[in-house]
Amino acid sequence: MTTEASPISPRDKAEILAQALPYIRKFHGKTMVIKYGGNAMTDPALQQDFAEDVVLLKLVGINPVVVHGGGPQIETALKRLGKQGHFIQGMRVTDAETMEVVEWVLAGEVQQDIVGLIHQAGGRAVGLTGRDGGLIRARKLKMRDSQDPGVEHDVGQVGEIVQIDPGVVQALQDDKFIPVISPIGFGAENESYNINADVVAAKLATVLQAEKLLMLTNIPGVLDKQGQLLTELTPREIDALCADGTISGGMIPKIAGALDAAKSGVNAVHIIDGRVPHSMLLEVLTDQAFGTMIRSH
Repeated sequence: MTTEASPISPRDKAEILAQALPYIRKFHGKTMVIKYGGNAMTDPALQQDFAEDVVLLKLVGINPVVVHGGGPQIETALKRLGKQGHFIQGMRVTDAETMEVVEWVLAGEVQQDIVGLIHQAGGRAVGLTGRDGGLIRARKLKMRDSQDPGVEHDVGQVGEIVQIDPGVVQALQDDKFIPVISPIGFGAENESYNINADVVAAKLATVLQAEKLLMLTNIPGVLDKQGQLLTELTPREIDALCADGTISGGMIPKIAGALDAAKSGVNAVHIIDGRVPHSMLLEVLTDQAFGTMIRSH
């Protein structure tokens, strides 16, 4: 798939900008939480497109807040140390040593790369973890066995969110800054917790009463049994798709987070293909549906 854009005539350019105007007006001053992960995060050309999209949204008066993942990068770092990643029910078992790796990869490497890319594209980004400004309070996740709810798995320093205090994010976005958040929480004893980035993004969108939650993934969106893209879904339709197995595996936590956000006041959640150049702008500022939009009702 080529990412080269064909040259656009000045007239067409003006037409495109005019079409974006109603969306810019509609979303001006609103917050959009963006979950950034997958291919969009590892392909240099797509990284640049992502950073440009975020900066453009900020420049037209929309407040983007970025929450990033980093599974592949964590995996690579653990391999370098000779550690084998171990998962239970899709959750990475996180012992103390693994947690250290998670922290330096997410907060040290991935977050700072994103901050740098946004600066390169002309924006001003600030990197945060859950510790900054007491942003994400967490506790140890109690994970029940999917087959036998009486059994509890110990997945180490994997956390669930107790509370999000969005003060530091609001202070930054009310100024000229774009917050970039690593999904690391802290507990009552100042211990660190690794939290699923989709969960952090969904919860943050809810707490900030965001206009939209945009989830960049490695798939075109939610597909039906025939592999066709479902461009709009309601909570009821999602329940039916989960029941008949159309939505399964890694898609379930994503959709669960998206649904929670939609039911808790986020106007729309978009699951977008991060492999498509500028997919975020296409979804937000045009009529064209480029992913799956989940509405609250």
